[in-house]
Amino acid sequence: MSIPSLASDTAAFYAAQSPFSDPGDLAGLYAALPADPRELARIARDLVVHRLEEDLFEYAAPQARLHNDAETRYIDDILRIIIARNDAPLSLRREFGDRFVGICRDFALLHCSFLRHAGIPARIRSGFVDYFGADGFHFDHVVTEYWDPTRGWLLADPELADPLVVETHKVGFDPMDVPRNRFQVAGDAWRRIRAGEADPKSYGLPLPGGPLIGEWFVAGNIRIDLAALNKVETLLWDVWGVGAGSDEEMTDTIRELYDEAAEVTAGDVSFAAARQLFADNDGLRTPQTVTSLAPFNGPSEVTLRG
Repeated sequence: MSIPSLASDTAAFYAAQSPFSDPGDLAGLYAALPADPRELARIARDLVVHRLEEDLFEYAAPQARLHNDAETRYIDDILRIIIARNDAPLSLRREFGDRFVGICRDFALLHCSFLRHAGIPARIRSGFVDYFGADGFHFDHVVTEYWDPTRGWLLADPELADPLVVETHKVGFDPMDVPRNRFQVAGDAWRRIRAGEADPKSYGLPLPGGPLIGEWFVAGNIRIDLAALNKVETLLWDVWGVGAGSDEEMTDTIRELYDEAAEVTAGDVSFAAARQLFADNDGLRTPQTVTSLAPFNGPSEVTLRG
């Protein structure tokens, strides 16, 4: 079997921190971290608790943390919250009351930050998983994609780096090598839907107040995924550019744009094509100011770091 290779410019790009993943003046906290991707996934998992894990871990986060922690876009700010609650070395597993109360994006971005610090090319990917339920529904999710020098790009889900989570969801695969059919990047999900191979209503977020599902939601995930491939790792509820708020608002023009974006972001991603599409298309490129549709705090306009 041939050994995969990664072009030097691609490797350098994904091994360097982004404004979102950079620990900044807190980089010293990383000094004693291991360089093993699996160990780094466990450390990320043990610093964060998902805000929907109250029942699983029998921990009720204070309302302020539940509403506000996951609004933190940048890793240096996430680290400040973590060490303010417990200033022990990052490799020390936190009690739930000392953890950052986040979502999948926060596990993945923290893991990605650790990997980049270790010189390992890494990026976060936005898409959909089938392993949080047994009915074939594909849940909105974010994982890490990292470069393994013997196997190429692998998907890792640091949220699964806790045995109780694996047991609860009956995960039958290695969380550091998530099968591509269990996590579909958004562009792959879009192509399956457009080919009539998948039901668009089986992709999204089944929220208690009403599900966020359908073509429009998958298209939005493609926009987020393309941005992340360009190291603009926004919050999942940041919106910009060309899109829709429901399937009824989708048009042929919007679909054609996301057909193009899906071709670039699905399968074996061409680094040059992902960079070019993001640079050239105003409907996809993340502007300096985005609209944040914060689940608890409501919409606002947010100017991103340069």
